[in-house]
Amino acid sequence: MRRIEGLDAVLDLSRDAQDNADTPQDSVVAVGVFDGVHLGHQRLLHELLELGSALRAVPSVITFRNHPDQILRGSSPPLLVSVPHRLRLLRRAGVQRLALLDFEPRLQQMTAREFAERVLVGALHTKGLLLGYDSALGKDREGTPERFRELGAELGFQVRTGEPFLVDGTTVSSTKVRDVITRGDLLMAQRFLGRLPSTFGEVVHGEARGRALGFPTANIVPQTPVLPPNGVYVVQVILDSGVLKGVANLGTRPTFAGTGTVLEVHLLDFQGDLYGRELEIAFLARLRGEQKFSNLDALKTQFTHDIAAARLRLRS
Repeated sequence: MRRIEGLDAVLDLSRDAQDNADTPQDSVVAVGVFDGVHLGHQRLLHELLELGSALRAVPSVITFRNHPDQILRGSSPPLLVSVPHRLRLLRRAGVQRLALLDFEPRLQQMTAREFAERVLVGALHTKGLLLGYDSALGKDREGTPERFRELGAELGFQVRTGEPFLVDGTTVSSTKVRDVITRGDLLMAQRFLGRLPSTFGEVVHGEARGRALGFPTANIVPQTPVLPPNGVYVVQVILDSGVLKGVANLGTRPTFAGTGTVLEVHLLDFQGDLYGRELEIAFLARLRGEQKFSNLDALKTQFTHDIAAARLRLRS
């Protein structure tokens, strides 16, 4: 997936093409935050791929590093996934070109016409635009699907609008996903996301307590604040293109008077050095809440039971 960072870099695409006398690749474009890349987003992205195939154009996404509400309303909801995690999920969904923009006053004040002429047509050579059913882009939120249909008819690009995606009569949204994850409803989160709820982070050096107890762990500081309740979980770990299985403790490590949320993952039947590697950890099931133990022997005994319970859960 080709990544273009910043509004200036996107606008430079048109100048680069003129300087090099190259014809830019046609694009079909979807615009949005895509926080969580849930089933509603995935259906929109599937339509993007179909439109790209029909128009022989590159499936492209314009997304934002920060949530637009931070500028528009002064505050924004916590993101379901970090930006690196979101980009990984978008690439996995088939996006071939991505413009990662900061939502800034300059972009906020851009009219729908300016956005269409400078960004969509001038820079990305857009032949098709796909918008969410509730999209409203640009200055004074004038860039509705209806307005872009008018501009598309004038400037030469098609406009399609995605429909709400329903699960049991409920419209899937990032707000709904955020709610069920923080409540610990992993099953409903999975139904809304179309995959297991997950987090993403780099393996960092810890205090090697797990190794001393006979259960080496990969210590990860999650990159997103939207997490299920603290506790011990059966997890699946995506490392490169492989999927590993494990047991994870999410929390503050009260036995050791820890501070801050840390995810400690013990991979089953795995040996190797993971320091500095990026892991995607998917929460499969919660085994128990986080506990404070009176001594290390009690902790070791309980974790032995946790591993056995995890293996049983994974077999079932």
